[in-house]
Amino acid sequence: MRKRPVVVSDLFFSYQKPYQLENVHFQISSGEFIGIMGPNGGGKTTLLKLLMGFLTPQKGKVEIFGLPPKQARLKIGYVPQVHHTDRDFPITVFELILLGALSNHLFYPSSIKRKADLLIDELGLFPYKNHPFASLSGGLAQRALLARALLSDPDLLLLDEPLANIDVHSSQAILERLQALKGKKTILMVTHDLPTIIERVDRILCVQTRVSSLLPKEVCEHFALGLYHTPLLDLPSTHFEKGAYADSYAHH
Repeated sequence: MRKRPVVVSDLFFSYQKPYQLENVHFQISSGEFIGIMGPNGGGKTTLLKLLMGFLTPQKGKVEIFGLPPKQARLKIGYVPQVHHTDRDFPITVFELILLGALSNHLFYPSSIKRKADLLIDELGLFPYKNHPFASLSGGLAQRALLARALLSDPDLLLLDEPLANIDVHSSQAILERLQALKGKKTILMVTHDLPTIIERVDRILCVQTRVSSLLPKEVCEHFALGLYHTPLLDLPSTHFEKGAYADSYAHH
């Protein structure tokens, strides 16, 4: 029996008290496209780091394809925000993308180089293939980071706000590539851009210290506004699941 891509149970994590994430339970099925949303400081990026094994929960368990995250890293592709990368590192776009296969190969066979070229072409980067990564605009650089993550053909793709502060054309190129992968790979994408992703994702995980799962049709305009409020630490998860999380902002 194939293991679920992500299973999180009874998870608690804090850098210091109070908990950044508490009493977190959720499962992700194979091929799901999940949007991760919530207020700043609510725990979205922390959750991604836990899924990748860069952080360890104080309580509870995280399983990636039935394994501890550190043992499953070769199955994971990660796309950071371009603003969190070292743009001054002297490397070309082609060389950056090839790094996505470094953990699987001691050298780059021709098949990997051809695959890199294909991704470069699909994401509209061919004119910039031999340009320094540092010379790219934010949107083009974000596309290159997506290509790097896809080169190893990961089963699970984690993206941390890939659409933040980039041009519309690049946003569209990234969304179209993700749409083509829907159902083939399991995708979790942190974003604040609710209108853009609401019709594309299968579910939305709302991360606000606790985590609740909502279908796109359950998300309303008040919910979008509520994402930017201070986290409500004293509300039980069932309050969110029944839609009261969104309604609690109706009169703000």
